[in-house]
Amino acid sequence: MNDSRISGLYRLDVAARIAKLEELGWLAPADAARLREGRHVLSAAAADHMIENVIGVFGLPLAIAPNFIVNGREHIVPLVVEEPSITAGLSAAAAMARQSGGFEVASDSSLLIGQVHVTDMADADHAIAAVSDAKASLVEAANAVHPRLVARGGGVRDIEVRLFGLPDNKPLLAVHVLVDTCDAMGANLVNSICEAIAPKVAALCSGRVALRILSNLADRSLFTARVRYSLPEEERDAIVEANDIACVDPYRATTHNKGVMNGVDALAIATGNDWRAIEAGVHAFAAATGRYQALTRWYTDADGMLVGEIKLPLKVGTVGGTLANNPAAALGLALTGVKNARELAELMAAVGLAQNFAALRALATSGIQAGHMKLHARSVAASAGAPDTLFDVVVEKLIESGEIKTWKAREIIAALQSDVDEYDAPGASAAGKVILLGEHGVVYGRHALALPIPDAVRVTLTKADALTHDLPEEFVACLLRELDAEDARVRITLDSRLPFGKGLGSSAAIAVAVARAFDAYLDLGLDDERINEVAFASEKLAHGTPSGIDNTLATYARPMLFNRQAGLQIEFLELDHLPPLLVAWGEKTGKTNELVAAVRARRERSLEQFDRVFDQMDALSLSGADALRAGNWGELGTAMNLCHGLLNAIGVSTPELEHMVFLARQSGAVGAKLTGAGGGGSIVALCPQGIIEVRDAMRAAGYHTLVLANEDRT
Repeated sequence: MNDSRISGLYRLDVAARIAKLEELGWLAPADAARLREGRHVLSAAAADHMIENVIGVFGLPLAIAPNFIVNGREHIVPLVVEEPSITAGLSAAAAMARQSGGFEVASDSSLLIGQVHVTDMADADHAIAAVSDAKASLVEAANAVHPRLVARGGGVRDIEVRLFGLPDNKPLLAVHVLVDTCDAMGANLVNSICEAIAPKVAALCSGRVALRILSNLADRSLFTARVRYSLPEEERDAIVEANDIACVDPYRATTHNKGVMNGVDALAIATGNDWRAIEAGVHAFAAATGRYQALTRWYTDADGMLVGEIKLPLKVGTVGGTLANNPAAALGLALTGVKNARELAELMAAVGLAQNFAALRALATSGIQAGHMKLHARSVAASAGAPDTLFDVVVEKLIESGEIKTWKAREIIAALQSDVDEYDAPGASAAGKVILLGEHGVVYGRHALALPIPDAVRVTLTKADALTHDLPEEFVACLLRELDAEDARVRITLDSRLPFGKGLGSSAAIAVAVARAFDAYLDLGLDDERINEVAFASEKLAHGTPSGIDNTLATYARPMLFNRQAGLQIEFLELDHLPPLLVAWGEKTGKTNELVAAVRARRERSLEQFDRVFDQMDALSLSGADALRAGNWGELGTAMNLCHGLLNAIGVSTPELEHMVFLARQSGAVGAKLTGAGGGGSIVALCPQGIIEVRDAMRAAGYHTLVLANEDRT
């Protein structure tokens, strides 16, 4: 059994959470890949087959609440909901419940009710008797409608009769058909049964059938959840009192029960169930006594423990057409770990009780607004464009300020990004790189067009008893040999906003920053040319036969056309406009030396064809440089798209890179391509129509992003 305890999940980014769930066995590799690549989302074409007049697909956050134990089973709870605090509250409530064994949930039956309403009867008593006498034949006729349901162990279990009086005093007979729909939600099954037996019911009653349809009040499918918590006496008693108030005040009960449904609905949507039917049934059940009341009961037991109980009418499904057609629902069901519909209903009842506890506990202690504000700050930080590397700090400072506003978040971001005075120790920075056009061709004497990622890496040196660092030993040893600083006793501290192994020049940037930091620390008097040579030496160690573009960009940090056909040739580009670029990367990495070697091997087998491809890349790099200078983003975007096609043709793209490129173009980018060696790594997208839309689409699909653009475009 997989363990649902996952500490610190909120601190991870989206991709890391997916990886963690895959590592723990909650996500199959194929499902994890669907999440990373955004393929779990319902397509517009599939949606068009589900309802009328479709024009798109609406998105909501898909989150998970870990830590649940229900009837001794470990569960992860998928939640589709936009309201902050629900996921955090559920996770905390489930974690606390583990101390007393988790949640216990019981149910006597799980039957869906179909109704055949009959009126215009000559004699209501005779009709009731006739239906009761014919119960066996009615059940047989009903089960004949769906013989496969009976074969699976389901079917009609009983027929019941209820008598009402209409406003004009006419009698109304409600014939209830109690159906076990097994693991299906069963609405269509029950409706077809009601329609099939309605004529026979009308004949037995000598009346007219008015309606024949299921009821969403599933009071023959009641699930009772129970949990115990050990809390401080004051907190415990405050929760009991809050529940007592909801039991007597229907205005409070409405909000109280809404809190229950915050969790139930979110789980129902995530698993493709009819949350509207569940909502209607639950609220009707809450008013079954004639007065709307709280769905829960909280009290103190003989041991001083807080005990919570909830009873909910729940008829849910884990199979069916709608579920099969929605990949997100299938993924949600897989995440829960449930084996059948009964287990899903048990989990749903536990979630409702846990969500109610989380809300009451917040009300009884710090107040529910504090939790909302903390999570609201995350939304504000995201909308203000807080970079991933600063996101948590921005959120903390927003909360400290008390001004959880977009303008305040932007002010905090600007202050953090400009704060470079915190480094008292000798240090230096270096640029990363984005290749817009010409990778791989540059190895064979063609041009490459590249831009720097300014100040992407910073290295600081502090005195130490011995050389200490968190970098590869061979890498540092190579640099220190080149710098004649092998005896240095310092601590090398790295601060990087570049991911490793993603084709963004992280190793070259680190090498340049280390060389510059030692130059300042030891007063070596190195110029940029020598810094570049030192970094290139480390690049050869890391990548075999690199082109030299990474270390050159890291050293000079200027847009350039790069060529090494007859020695190093650099043409720096003076730009009036920064291109509106977004970089994105996933989990997979590529090894530059292996990719370069693989391309070389393929080129040797098809020399003429490959050289023609590289010539086309060269022409694209040159024309792309002209478009870049002129700020002609349409032409530059076309060149990028063509170059990506050529890189795919020589075998360095991957399904993940192709998906990212497709997603970027679909979201508004005029050009998108892999950048760097490929085989994993990153893409770069040109977004003159707006970076935010493309960035949000990438993040929603689980990818990381980094913006290179004028401030007004981020």
